[in-house]
Amino acid sequence: MITQTFQAADGFTLAYHDLGTGRPVVLAHGYMSTGPEAWVSTGIADRLAADDRRVIMPDFRGHGESARTRDPQAYPMDVLTSDALALIAHLGLSDYDLGGYSLGGRIVARMLALGTKPRRAVVAGTGLEPIIHAAGRGERYRRILSNLGTFAPGSLEAQVEEHLVSSGADPVALLHVLNTFVDTPLEAFAGIDVPTLVIAGDADIDRGSVADLAAAIPGSRLRLVPGDHITALTSSELGDEIAGFIGGEAGE
Repeated sequence: MITQTFQAADGFTLAYHDLGTGRPVVLAHGYMSTGPEAWVSTGIADRLAADDRRVIMPDFRGHGESARTRDPQAYPMDVLTSDALALIAHLGLSDYDLGGYSLGGRIVARMLALGTKPRRAVVAGTGLEPIIHAAGRGERYRRILSNLGTFAPGSLEAQVEEHLVSSGADPVALLHVLNTFVDTPLEAFAGIDVPTLVIAGDADIDRGSVADLAAAIPGSRLRLVPGDHITALTSSELGDEIAGFIGGEAGE
């Protein structure tokens, strides 16, 4: 895996991780994660690379090896979408696939609604609600990131804090990221004509209806795999479904 950087439209330096050769597939990670954590550690990137895919995994602004400034002016509305589009333009991609999990899935769905045209797309780990009502979301994370060191050992909040510390993430930058989310109108999905896989864990129940999201994207394919929001990402079934879908023909 090779890590490289590029300049966002506003001049900030963003990182992406490159693995394998072949048809490009851009994969976006979830909140408080990174490209390698979401896709390499789960085995999904290696699975796709073995199928002759060039796997491109950006670190979102405020995450991983990308710029993590604490200046709130560096986190304008919808900047994660803008950064993803800037990466595709920087790499000169035209014939590529696109996927994302959790927050990454929401960004992919927004990109499709705005007219982005990958060959195929995967929207994973999210339902419809966090996409059409994105602004102001993340109250649990806001509470945790603003009150570090106050949670009972073993609690969900303490586990999130432990992950934050172990990964070296910046809580202030992550708080600013939460302020960038924007709503995508439901009607914007009607014009999507990209073959799309909508997929999530069958016990992932806190992020809106996956069935409603699939119904909103014309012609999309709905799949459920075993697991909740965390365990589904590491399941072999998720990797199998993504690899099988990405490996299909555009018109299938």
